[in-house]
Amino acid sequence: MEISLHLPICTACGVQYESSTAPETCLICDDPRQYVPATGQAWTTLGAMQVSTAGYRNEIKLVDPEEELELYSVCTVPKFGMDQRALLMVRDGGKRNVLWDCVSFLDAETVERITRLGGISMIVLSHPHFYATHVDWARTFKCEVYLSSMDTDFLMRPNANDVQRFINEDIFTVEGDDELSVVRVDGHFPGSMVCGWKGRHLLVSDSISVALSGVGRRPRRAGTTSFNFMWSHCNMIPLDASAIYYIWVAIRDMKFDAVHGHRDGLTVKPNAKERVLESMKIVLEKMGCCDELVFDFEAEEEYLYFEV
Repeated sequence: MEISLHLPICTACGVQYESSTAPETCLICDDPRQYVPATGQAWTTLGAMQVSTAGYRNEIKLVDPEEELELYSVCTVPKFGMDQRALLMVRDGGKRNVLWDCVSFLDAETVERITRLGGISMIVLSHPHFYATHVDWARTFKCEVYLSSMDTDFLMRPNANDVQRFINEDIFTVEGDDELSVVRVDGHFPGSMVCGWKGRHLLVSDSISVALSGVGRRPRRAGTTSFNFMWSHCNMIPLDASAIYYIWVAIRDMKFDAVHGHRDGLTVKPNAKERVLESMKIVLEKMGCCDELVFDFEAEEEYLYFEV
């Protein structure tokens, strides 16, 4: 395993730095989208986490055991950093597995369990908050990691040229692979991306976020959202109307019926695409945009029309 045991990791966001000594402040957290904890900046390392009395480990489990879908959640317990999960898409019997986003903790048990599923052929990261220890993950599994070229200012291990590849396109696909597509939606970060899989599933993280009121199959009262659209989640700053519209433009040609969010349990289905648009309408109306914007959803075309 090529794990950097002694490089500093911010305990608030879980992003690993290349420097041998910890900086005074984490640049990821000291940003208007995020925050430095009131208790102050703190650091750890993978080596310290592996022997910590907290007993860190990664839970790897099927996202939906009742569905015939090999989509696995990789989640660190107890909670660490931003408490996100990574999503492992097992493809072609494990021959072309893709890891969507990343968690900070990595150990021999995690490597062994993922290797039994076929390993990782490619890592794709949605945005800087989930960069985590992606260089160690990529080197350990001998794969490349794909990031948006628009967010390189937040890259804290910028010299990993052996594994890092940068996406310049608005829509990124792997040649000869019509099952997977990565689309830039902007919003939370300029390079924020979503991932479409099998023409039915959409993997999201930040610019489109699953709302707790969207989870489950129970009936919902009118005006209840399934998704939210935020520039800063923890500081509660919403995206403006034009940014929300751009998200819809970016995804309106994608086909999906289920959306899988960045934490365990955050899955919206069925009719997830229609519910994304419905949530946009609700959010923008509450923002007072109803006088400037007119929405229309047509099942055949699925477009959002703006009239100023």
